Amino acid sequence: MPIVAQSTETTDWVSRFADEVIAESERRAPGKPVVVASGLSPSGPIHLGNLREVMTPHLVADEIRRRGHTVRHLISWDDYDRYRKVPAGVPGIDESWAEHIGKPLTSVPAPKDSEYPNWAEHFKAAMTEALAELGVEYDGISQTEQYTTGAYREQVLFAMKHRGDIDAVLEQYRTKKAPAKKQQGQKPVDEAELEAAEGSGAAAEDDGSSTSGYFPYKPYCGRCEKDLTTVTAYDDDTTELTYTCSSCGFSETVRLSEFNRGKLVWKVDWPMRWAHEGVIFEPSGVDHSSPGSSFQVGGQIVGIFGGEQPIGPMYAFVGISGMAKMSSSKGGVPTAADALQIMEPQLLRWLYVRRRPNQSFKIAFDQEIQRLYDEWDKLAGKVADGSVLPADAAAYARAVGTAAGELPRTPRPMAYRTLASVADITAGAEDQTLRILSELDPQNPLGSLDEVRPRLDKAETWINTQVPAEERTVVRDEPDAALLASLDDGGRESLRLLLEGLEKNWSLDGLTHLVYGVPKVQAGFPADATAKELPPEIKVAQRTFFALLYHLLVGRDTGPRLPTLLLAVGQDRVRKLLAV
Repeated sequence: MPIVAQSTETTDWVSRFADEVIAESERRAPGKPVVVASGLSPSGPIHLGNLREVMTPHLVADEIRRRGHTVRHLISWDDYDRYRKVPAGVPGIDESWAEHIGKPLTSVPAPKDSEYPNWAEHFKAAMTEALAELGVEYDGISQTEQYTTGAYREQVLFAMKHRGDIDAVLEQYRTKKAPAKKQQGQKPVDEAELEAAEGSGAAAEDDGSSTSGYFPYKPYCGRCEKDLTTVTAYDDDTTELTYTCSSCGFSETVRLSEFNRGKLVWKVDWPMRWAHEGVIFEPSGVDHSSPGSSFQVGGQIVGIFGGEQPIGPMYAFVGISGMAKMSSSKGGVPTAADALQIMEPQLLRWLYVRRRPNQSFKIAFDQEIQRLYDEWDKLAGKVADGSVLPADAAAYARAVGTAAGELPRTPRPMAYRTLASVADITAGAEDQTLRILSELDPQNPLGSLDEVRPRLDKAETWINTQVPAEERTVVRDEPDAALLASLDDGGRESLRLLLEGLEKNWSLDGLTHLVYGVPKVQAGFPADATAKELPPEIKVAQRTFFALLYHLLVGRDTGPRLPTLLLAVGQDRVRKLLAV
């Protein structure tokens, strides 16, 4: 069943695209499976911006499956692309990898100590694992396998035969793109970023032009394996092709009807695949809106192959915290695997589904992740009590599962910020963690930490890998005698009131009531007085009281939420540190 009824005011962006794709597929290929596509280049770590290339068609394909249609989501692994540069920040490589620039990614050695046979397989592996955890169902296509087994032979020969038609299309854009050729040897950073965001990373790739004429096919050299080759002659009747290599000087003549060591240039390769696979829907990066981009040019070239351009949105960049946009051309850019270390797959799916593809958004690796989780849990609560809005309900349903069923979830999803605080204070000690989490709700204690996993593990990883040492919580071993001695009567009275109420209020809700209530009682108001019944100075008194507790417990102005901190420290130690 579709998550949201078709063609209603409450339809979300996924349902709207599903409507369009089903209609378009029935027009183009009635009775056949609906085909949607993504392209990923394993040229380095596959970052969270590239994940949008996958999640957009995945979500649409999943909605189409829910409606009972057969769908193929193709992920084209562009592992036969050339190795362009040695990426920064990748462990296990050094400058010596530069000697492989120009070779197919599957011919480049994997980083040192990798268990995988080559560069492409090494970087595909982490993404493949992440996609499985995210519940993404797809058919993977290796372009190395396609080209080297001759799967595209007819298309390659067709492109060479119709190279004049292809050249005429490309010629319309060459004058507009001419200034960029000055940058060919050393692209500026922003161009490299756009290239990475394009999926296959080929915006500035050679389009097949040469002084010998136009040839849309690029052989990899038979001696050095690099693509620094120039086709110098081609015979349409015999399919004999001659090329020379500018890297090693090698030259040979081959019969293209039997030769499998090369590929179509990107701006021809992509539309060829659209026609060959019958792709109905494929998104593209925002850079494709510019004249001469691969998507725009491909829209004209695909007709030469007898196909049509897919429909699909331009998708916006994905940022990380303060970053405006990401690029896999830079080292250290987070991947889907990195995100899944610190958040559950449901939350990551939700971040991609709740915004339209043309809206940029950020994925938090800093303290903001706690607010995102609060928002997610609040949404889950609204779904449970029936108060959720239709579009939010659709986003939630798409986040927690697929047409194949629900993703594995945490049985008791306690607040992420609470789990993170407890993991911070206990340094991962399981016995202490179980004690503290059980005391959060004494009427319904945990039987095992498995009840709060995997969310607990994600929060613990976040604390250990993303929170700077200076922001970690370290509870005092001994009381701050000097601070305690300096307190006035009001300060000592506030601590006495807190300690008197500890045992009776030893739960998350009870301690919340207690720490907020002490300043109220001191000012002559009931502990349960509401904000409307209190003067503004009570808030000031509460902040002063909280700062005092933080200094006495952890030696800082702030820290984890006080009720959680008190539970984590334990009654005996709290009494020791706050005794006046």
